[in-house]
Amino acid sequence: MEILTDFFDTTGFATLKIGNAIMILIGMVFIFLAITKDYEPLLLVPIGMGAIVGNIPVAAGMGLSVYDQGSVLSYLYFGVSAGVYPPLIFLGIGAMTDFSTMLSNPKLVLLGAAAQIGVFLTFLGALWLGFDPKEAGAIGIIGGADGPTAIFLASKLAPNLLGAIAIAAYSYMALVPVIQPPIMKLLTTREERLIRMKPPRKVSKREKMIFPVAAFLISTMIAPGAVVLLGMLFFGNLLKESLVTERLAQTARTAMIDVVTILLGFAVGASTQADTFLTPDSLGIFGLGALSFAIATAGGVMFAKMMNLFLTEKINPLVGAAGVSAVPDSARVVQMVGQQEDPHNFLLMHAMAPNVAGVVGSAIAAGVLWSVLT
Repeated sequence: MEILTDFFDTTGFATLKIGNAIMILIGMVFIFLAITKDYEPLLLVPIGMGAIVGNIPVAAGMGLSVYDQGSVLSYLYFGVSAGVYPPLIFLGIGAMTDFSTMLSNPKLVLLGAAAQIGVFLTFLGALWLGFDPKEAGAIGIIGGADGPTAIFLASKLAPNLLGAIAIAAYSYMALVPVIQPPIMKLLTTREERLIRMKPPRKVSKREKMIFPVAAFLISTMIAPGAVVLLGMLFFGNLLKESLVTERLAQTARTAMIDVVTILLGFAVGASTQADTFLTPDSLGIFGLGALSFAIATAGGVMFAKMMNLFLTEKINPLVGAAGVSAVPDSARVVQMVGQQEDPHNFLLMHAMAPNVAGVVGSAIAAGVLWSVLT
């Protein structure tokens, strides 16, 4: 009996806390939503499984968690804490992104910039709630709906909040089809949602090849702190558009980004241990993240309405909601909401312009915050 008692004391059942059980349940919910609702399954399945793994209690001194130096999980988590995974994700995104729609109608870039208002207003809100400036900057970037950017900035400014910020950012990315439509419908009239836009013009191959280099130079001169993220983004796009490195572009947008997504998602999930994750600060981050995302969506829609006051060729205001950088989910939501009013109104390609501009915009916003707050 003594042997059995000693054995039971080493099991997870003996040391399981209510917080661990809650986080394991949350991990299961993430997996359920990914499988049954198709909410960003490539992200939520690894994160959900990671949360379950990270909250299995182990005997003291075994050194198995992401926070135990020298453990296997700590090596996987190094790519998150050191900001290694996000630039690799950006490389893959660049290799699969077509900037043609943005180049064909450059004024739509402004919608991607307008959506970043959520970042800076949430930054001010976090300051008001008592977070220090670096923590507030890392929290604010959640409004860009860009998980890799949020992780990268949090690893530099607020490593202590990295787990909560990463989970919040990816959760709201997954919930784009739930959060955005009510805001879009609330801020637009039926007549505005019925606006049809002209098909985008054809962009030459030369424009596509010049763009990544020119855009990188302009963007990073504005925000040098974004040089790593934007450097990898536009490098990936150059691999795609140069037409002489297709094999490298194919690897970047398939095998490499898949491997990094698996490692990043699982490591982020495993970092959500109850004792470090279930805190008042984490709850505040989730609340601010939701507010940030809602403001960013509203900012894009309202800016499109304002632009229409000065344009002869009107923009469908729904397109402004794609200014957040959840690519391509926000653009798909714009298409879905638009077709609820008019099944023959195709807004997807137009929405991709502010959507990819939002990726660049969120990286620039992160670079500005990093430069100013460091």
